[in-house]
Amino acid sequence: MKNTLETRIGIFVALVVLAAAIILERVGSLETFERGNHVNALFTNVQDLKVGDRVKMAGVEVGRVQGIQLTNNRVRVIMKVRPTAEVKTDSIATIKFTGLLGQNFVSIDFGTPRGEPLKDDQYVATAEQADLSAMMQKIDNVASGVENLTKSFTGFKIDTLVGPLRDFISANKDPLTMTISNLQTLSSNISIQVEQGHGTLGKLIQDEALYNTALSTVSNLQDTATEIKATVADARKIVDQVNSGQGTVGKLVKDETLYRETTASMTNLKEILQKVNQGQGTVGKLVNDQEFYKNAKLTLQKLDQATESLEDQGPLSVLGLAVSKLF
Repeated sequence: MKNTLETRIGIFVALVVLAAAIILERVGSLETFERGNHVNALFTNVQDLKVGDRVKMAGVEVGRVQGIQLTNNRVRVIMKVRPTAEVKTDSIATIKFTGLLGQNFVSIDFGTPRGEPLKDDQYVATAEQADLSAMMQKIDNVASGVENLTKSFTGFKIDTLVGPLRDFISANKDPLTMTISNLQTLSSNISIQVEQGHGTLGKLIQDEALYNTALSTVSNLQDTATEIKATVADARKIVDQVNSGQGTVGKLVKDETLYRETTASMTNLKEILQKVNQGQGTVGKLVNDQEFYKNAKLTLQKLDQATESLEDQGPLSVLGLAVSKLF
């Protein structure tokens, strides 16, 4: 190859083009010359997002931010996404950061299988990420609160709280020691009594007879519960039979024929009583006829007189007298 001016100019132009391509790739402007779909997103706060920042899907870079605009009290982020990355109608875009000092980027999820692919220049749903500065402010407030709490337990205040307790323990050292010793002795005695089965607590724990009695009581309660369940089951059967019209009680409750016959009998009895009250029929006349009452009373009087006169008469005279009195 001849080292001519044309050759040197050609090599220089090639190096310039290569350097420009490398620079464009580093700053992200090379995406402008590539094919892709434009996707819009509206955020309340873009958190220092800049033009040229990456757009990622599942951590994989799929595009770049091409523009950031203010519109209707929101921030519109214009992104160019490669055709191979399918953004759906139910995908959600979120602004995230790679670290406390890292660069922000837009993260887009896959969406669901029911979602349809977005067309060019359509809007994707968004979700707001917590503001880093607000989080740092909250952390600073928590640190200040912890610092103030620590200060309250230092110096005079902590001594004021602990001092009286320390003085009380020093003044009552011997009684407190004796009390603790007595508690230890009492605890030891209780343990020994429990192990030997002495005392109320020891008998409750060690006495086999008490255990057997309690077990028998529980068994009896279980048997009683079983009997109660059986009784309830029998009662339910009886109620079911009554409801289905079976048996004497069931027929009395459910049989329409018996009900009609009982109603008719009560009606007939009512009519008979009404006739008796009105003096109709033999019984009615016996109850309500005054003449019959007077005749019966007179007959009884005559019979009484005849009985009195029988005391001094012979059998034949008694018979004649009774006939004459009656007739």
